[in-house]
Amino acid sequence: MEKIAVIDFETTGMSPNMGDRVTEVAVVLVEGGKIVDHYQSLINAKVHIPYFIEELTGITNAMIQSAPPPAKVLPALMEFIGDLPLVAHNASFDSKFLDAELARIKQERRQEFACSMLLARRLYPVAPNHKLGSLVKHLSLPDSERHHRALADARMTAHLMLKLVSEIKDKYGLTMVSHKMLRAIQKAPKAKIQICIEKALKSGK
Repeated sequence: MEKIAVIDFETTGMSPNMGDRVTEVAVVLVEGGKIVDHYQSLINAKVHIPYFIEELTGITNAMIQSAPPPAKVLPALMEFIGDLPLVAHNASFDSKFLDAELARIKQERRQEFACSMLLARRLYPVAPNHKLGSLVKHLSLPDSERHHRALADARMTAHLMLKLVSEIKDKYGLTMVSHKMLRAIQKAPKAKIQICIEKALKSGK
């Protein structure tokens, strides 16, 4: 697989359309089967973090008071990512917040997301559930003591993605799995993954 950027956001809630904002972002770069670099920052979007979110993430209102604003973090984040393909666990969540924060500074995302949660649902249908922490435990992947912090979750997602790619290679006899192929697989019904891969190979994906 080509070099990828695995991203994770912590936020004040579930939807930017409801006024929720980011409180932390982290990205790890994966190349050659390992994590090679990372970027992380708390973010002060000048919104209140609800108590239950403080309890969940450990990110408090006091912690973000001295953090940089989104208008400073987002350009630095996108410069770090460049044009690398993106990966997230439950990518629909992270992509919504990334797009919303970029729109505030009049920028747009250039690349697509692959979703490790959708891929795991297809490759590990009998897993207890497909939450990141559960999959990490189920697959005996490197774990973090602090879940729901952006860098820890991005690292765990990176290890999960490497496991998923290895699983696809072994199961379907492939030597290379591209980001575009992953995006095709995550949309395919479980019974049609083989056909999806064959089409991807024929189209050069």
